[in-house]
Amino acid sequence: MTEKSWIDEKFSDIEYNLKTINEEIAEAAIKSGRKPEDIDFMAVTKTVDEMFINHALDCGINLIGENKVQEMLRKKPNLNLDGKKKNLIGHLQTNKASQIVGEVDMIESVDSLKVAKEIGKQSVKKDLITDILLEVNIGREESKTGFMPELVEENLCEIAEIPGIRVCGLMAIPPICNENTKLCEFFEKMYNMYVDIESKKIDNVYMNILSMGMSGDYVPAILCGSNHVRIGSKIFGPRIY
Repeated sequence: MTEKSWIDEKFSDIEYNLKTINEEIAEAAIKSGRKPEDIDFMAVTKTVDEMFINHALDCGINLIGENKVQEMLRKKPNLNLDGKKKNLIGHLQTNKASQIVGEVDMIESVDSLKVAKEIGKQSVKKDLITDILLEVNIGREESKTGFMPELVEENLCEIAEIPGIRVCGLMAIPPICNENTKLCEFFEKMYNMYVDIESKKIDNVYMNILSMGMSGDYVPAILCGSNHVRIGSKIFGPRIY
């Protein structure tokens, strides 16, 4: 197979995958009592070549997510991002905050008070407000970062007072579950926390986004209340490291 035919085949796969995912998102949204446009569909572009990201953008993707600061900054000049949004979704080290603040539309993975304070500090320096999501360690896993569920509201209230930050919601990656029932228990806990915090009308806490659901579980996530799904390998195929 020539390089051109391989690229054309890859483009065709991306188009087919996007069509399938959009149909499944729409069906799940309607089943959950919402409209398809109520769900943010993010293309996760970790390790994906700019050529294929641009093709997904040309096919209607309006939101991309990168895991690493350096990868986002390297790719960004080569992407057709006019009218599109780009978010950081991976763990952010405090010493990288100055590099990424102002370069993305949202930082979705704020997992500590220390990181939030540094984002706020860098935002004030640049005279802007950075939208963030708080990451919740809903499965209480030692291998994952994020706030423990019982500490979310306390930390959220403190973070909401940091100048330069706007809290827009919550995100979580539940543990790998063999059964949908168990998976949905984690999603439902997140949804209940999200609704509870939203009802309290905390200053500078908007609760517009509940980010949960990835390539393997975005349909149950939407059915359980997610309005922001992060899908990578199901669009672009297995990651190449």
